[in-house]
Amino acid sequence: MTVLASALDPSGPQYAENRAAMLAKLTEVEIEHAKSLAGGGEKYLARHLKRGKLPARARIELLLDPDTPFLELSPLAAWGSEYTVGASLITGIGVIEGVECLITANDPTVRGGASNPWTLKKALRANEIAFANRLPVVSLVESGGADLPSQKEIFIPGGALFRDLTRLSAAGIPTLAVVFGNSTAGGAYIPGMSDHVIMVSERSKVFLGGPPLVKMATGEESDDESLGGAEMHARTSGLADYVARDEPDALRQARRVVARLNWTKAHPDPGPVAEPKYDPDELLGIVPGDLKVPFDPREVIARIVDGSDFDEFKPLYGASLVTGWARLHGYPVGVLANAQGVLFSAESQKAAQFIQLANQRDVPLVFLHNTTGYMVGREYEQGGIIKHGSMMINAVSNSRVPHISVLMGASYGAGHYGMCGRAYDPRFLFAWPSAKSAVMGPQQLAGVLSIVARASAAAKGQPYDDEGDAALRAMVEQQIESESLPMFLSGRLYDDGVIDPRDTRTVLGLCLSAIHTAPVEGARGGFGVFRM
Repeated sequence: MTVLASALDPSGPQYAENRAAMLAKLTEVEIEHAKSLAGGGEKYLARHLKRGKLPARARIELLLDPDTPFLELSPLAAWGSEYTVGASLITGIGVIEGVECLITANDPTVRGGASNPWTLKKALRANEIAFANRLPVVSLVESGGADLPSQKEIFIPGGALFRDLTRLSAAGIPTLAVVFGNSTAGGAYIPGMSDHVIMVSERSKVFLGGPPLVKMATGEESDDESLGGAEMHARTSGLADYVARDEPDALRQARRVVARLNWTKAHPDPGPVAEPKYDPDELLGIVPGDLKVPFDPREVIARIVDGSDFDEFKPLYGASLVTGWARLHGYPVGVLANAQGVLFSAESQKAAQFIQLANQRDVPLVFLHNTTGYMVGREYEQGGIIKHGSMMINAVSNSRVPHISVLMGASYGAGHYGMCGRAYDPRFLFAWPSAKSAVMGPQQLAGVLSIVARASAAAKGQPYDDEGDAALRAMVEQQIESESLPMFLSGRLYDDGVIDPRDTRTVLGLCLSAIHTAPVEGARGGFGVFRM
């Protein structure tokens, strides 16, 4: 039998301790998520509603098919910065008229929907996801353009936003802009470069320069409506393809446009799906609060794959990396999951072979991270850990099947790279609240700095300040600890969201469904030179 057996004891003290630690971290994440949901706050939401406008999330809800999920992406963007959590933009994947689409929506309650540097990063990441997975893009637009005080950080890279729209269209991926209010200056090019444009009568305002700028530049007197209103763009400029009488009508028309796209997935949806044999609620008690304590990733796999059915590959070789085949919401997947944290030569070679096999079979890969990196030390250096670790990274880099990464625990050093970290272009990357990611652990990094400083003082014949060293180590540990936490990393768009472990199977299923909109084809060769 290939159904995984579970040794987890939900009534035991270790489980209770792990669960309590995870729930505490989840509470912290939920507080920050609430800030993103609140947008600009009650005052600006009330002003928005008074103008007869729908909130951005209500627009998305009316756009989506009833009772279908919305996978929000990067909700913590800008966390820890001077800007509002969420970066005044909502992005995610949802189903419209049966078609999975990438949806973006400006939140006009946050500085009028103006774009700051994190808004741009979030929008560009959304476009990456749309392009890689061939998802039609629907933009719900209401923005005054760039947040001018931060223009120096937006203007130059911001051109990529418009470039992406044209490249999506050139690749045959439909783009649709629904303009609810202002879409000015550079923002005017969002409808200008979209395949389909819907504007709302007496609400939409699309122009390169508003009346004040026109007055300053040319001396011409004009008003919003004649300069950039929906009626003008429908009757005179031709920019608007459809004019809606109000916001619900605009969203109704957007649904009709998507219905007429004649859009089909490259792969049909799978058939019946078997639920895991174990309760996903138990995922809360698997990862210890102290990441130095190992845990068996098979306990996680058993609670996310179909029927808890898992064919393990090379179970007796390279045992600190679990690899094997399964189905998840009906889709075939290969799973790589760290067991004991450290990656040795055997694990690296095993991973490289497994990744090649997945590419031969056109099977997407799921990486479950809990690694402190590749093993160091004289024995391991002499045994070829550099070339074997490089072999694994080579395989990940040149693999062509889609990758999804989930950071469960530690994800340090080059192990983060070998397990398909952000720099290796996973289609999606999510983190649990328990995750940590950095060049190395806080204690190790502080210790290295201490050793180097002590050696430097000895070389100069100077006495070493032990009290100062202790203070430095404490400061460095605190800094690295705070910078390795998932909210810090998510705020910088290094993942696509911090998720509740109990939602992992659902999130992965939504991602796999989106992935299979595009062809899934592995590399048939084309890997770099594997140093033997």
